[in-house]
Amino acid sequence: MSKCRQCNIEVLDEAERCPLCGTVLEPTVEVENMYPDIRVRSRKLVFISRLYLFLAVVTEIVLVNVCILSEVQSLVYIIGGLVLLFGYIVIRYAILGTSGYIAKTVVLTVIAVIMLVAVDFTVGYNGWSVNYALPSGILLIDAGIMVLMCINRKNWQSYLMLQIFMVLCSAVAMILSLVHIITYPFVSVVALNVSVILLLGTLIIGGRRARVELKRRFHI
Repeated sequence: MSKCRQCNIEVLDEAERCPLCGTVLEPTVEVENMYPDIRVRSRKLVFISRLYLFLAVVTEIVLVNVCILSEVQSLVYIIGGLVLLFGYIVIRYAILGTSGYIAKTVVLTVIAVIMLVAVDFTVGYNGWSVNYALPSGILLIDAGIMVLMCINRKNWQSYLMLQIFMVLCSAVAMILSLVHIITYPFVSVVALNVSVILLLGTLIIGGRRARVELKRRFHI
């Protein structure tokens, strides 16, 4: 806290000059910052992300050299690189990103599924990524939607578009099973049923609020 002798006012922040007359203020009582310095926390998180990136690059270089010198299969450093890359994406997008938590959850789940497919191809492609990882990701997001609707009961209808998106994703999984890319469709069928039931339950139980949300979204 400072005081201006000319204007006879007290200034509560850390200004050095009076905002009225420009006279140098005289300190009276030392006070802490009235508001938290968000920039300090942001700088720390950015530093942590850069430190992680550096350590991840060093780790990947070490893995590559170990694989070359010891004649270990290349999939070791490929899988390790994918895991380290996903960790960096989590830090930059989930922690430092400004998107909403719904978008973060969906995007990170999609990226995780894509990386699991890449790992599956790296080890010779046994089909476990599309048979199990893909529909499991859909079920995971469906479970997240249900939890969010319970928590955010006053605005539950805002998750309708995400539910429709998950039904479309489940339909894609079923198409993949019809063309025999997915060879064990049991989990995909479960994911489709859960997504459809969740959407129908929201529409039927939601009643008018659900219809209003659909009209607002699709401009009907």
